[in-house]
Amino acid sequence: MKLVVQVKLLPTPQQAAAFEATLRACNEAATWVSEVAFERGEFKNFALRKRVYGEVKSRWGLGAQAAQHVIKKTCDAYTTLRANLKAGNLGRPGSKRYRRATEKPIMFRPQGAQPYDDRMLSWQIPDRTVSIWTPGGRVKNVAFTASPEQLAALALYRKGESDLLERDGMWFLSATCEVPEAPLDTDPVDFLGIDLGIVNIATTSDGEILAGRALNRIRARERTLRAKLQKKNTPSAKRRLKKRRRKEARRAKDINHKIAKHVVAEAERTGRGIALEDLTRIRERVRLRKPQRATHSSWSFAQLGSFIAYKARKAGVPVVHVDPAYTSRTCAECGHIDRANRVSQAWFACRNCGFVDHADRNSSRNIRARAWQLWRRGAQSTAPAPPRQHRRIGTGRKRSVTASDARCTSPAL
Repeated sequence: MKLVVQVKLLPTPQQAAAFEATLRACNEAATWVSEVAFERGEFKNFALRKRVYGEVKSRWGLGAQAAQHVIKKTCDAYTTLRANLKAGNLGRPGSKRYRRATEKPIMFRPQGAQPYDDRMLSWQIPDRTVSIWTPGGRVKNVAFTASPEQLAALALYRKGESDLLERDGMWFLSATCEVPEAPLDTDPVDFLGIDLGIVNIATTSDGEILAGRALNRIRARERTLRAKLQKKNTPSAKRRLKKRRRKEARRAKDINHKIAKHVVAEAERTGRGIALEDLTRIRERVRLRKPQRATHSSWSFAQLGSFIAYKARKAGVPVVHVDPAYTSRTCAECGHIDRANRVSQAWFACRNCGFVDHADRNSSRNIRARAWQLWRRGAQSTAPAPPRQHRRIGTGRKRSVTASDARCTSPAL
C-alpha cells in the first residue's frame, strides 16, 4: 500500500535560493513542453520526448533525469485533465468552464512541485539530511525534521519518487513509501455504521457522536472574517487574507484524520467492519437555500470517507458503502419509513412503533444493517487505494503534483 511521508526541510538561505531557482527552471520548461504538446497534439511521453528532450536540457540547463521528469510531469498533467473531462468534473462539453479548460495549454506555476528519483536525491536518514540536485550543482547536507514514526517509515518502506515543493515560504519533501497491509478480515462479527453529517461530523451505531459544533463555529467565523477583509481590500487586509489562507482547511483535515483513526481503531478492536454511506455527487442531487450553500459546500464528507477507507485498508478492516436513501426516515427497530418520523434535525420518533432515538444514531443503525445484509450476500470490501493527496503518516501530507500544480487550461483530449 502506497503512503506518503512529508518532511519539512530546514535549508540555509543559499540552499533555499537554489531550490527556488530549480523549481522555476523546471516549471518554465514544463510550460514550454506543454505548449509544444498542445500545438502538435502529442501527449504521449515517449513521442513527446523525441521532440523536446534536447532543447529542455540545453535551454534550461537541466540534467538528463530532470528533463525526463519535466516531460513526464507534463504528460501526467494532460492525463489528469483527460480524466477530469471524462468524469464531468469540468462541466459539460461546450460549457464556459469546459472551453476554458480545453482551449489553452496547461500552464505550470513557477513554484509547482518537482518530482525527484534516487539519482537526483539521496536520503541520509540517521543524520536527518538529504542531498538534492539543482541546475547549479548538487546541494548537500540539507537538514530536515521528522517525527520518529516518519523516520521509521522512510528507513523501512521508502520506495519510488520524492517531490520537492514550497508552500508559504517553507520547503518540504514528500516521499512515497510502500507500507505492508494487514490481511483483510473476511469474517467480521458485525459492522460499525457511520452516519456522516454537518452538525455532527460522524455518528456511530454504538451511539458515539463526534460533534462538529466547534468546527462549524470556526468555519462561520472564518467566513465572516474573509468577507470583511475582502470588502476592506487594503494592503494590510490582503496580507492578513494571505496569512490565513488554508488555515481552516488544515484544521478540518486534522479533525477528519483524528475521527477516521478513532473509528478504524474501534472497528479493529471489536472485530467489525465499517459501513459508510455512498454520498457520491450529493452536491449535484441536493438543492439548498442560499444561506445553507456555503455550509454544505464546505462539508468535507468525501475527505473523511477517504481517510476512513485507507486507514481501514491499512488495518485490514473491511469497508462497505451502502445506498443512503431513506436511512434518516426509516425506523431502526420496526423498519417503518415515513418522512414525519424525522421530528427535527436531532430527534427521530417512529410514527408506527413509537421508538425514539437520536436521529443520526438511528440513521447509523440503518447503515449498519444494510452493510451487514450486503456482506452476507457476498459483497466485497470497497476500501479503495486512496487518492495520493489524502494519505498521511504522522504529520506527513501530500498533494497531487499534476492536479494542483498545473492550471487546467488545456486541449480537449
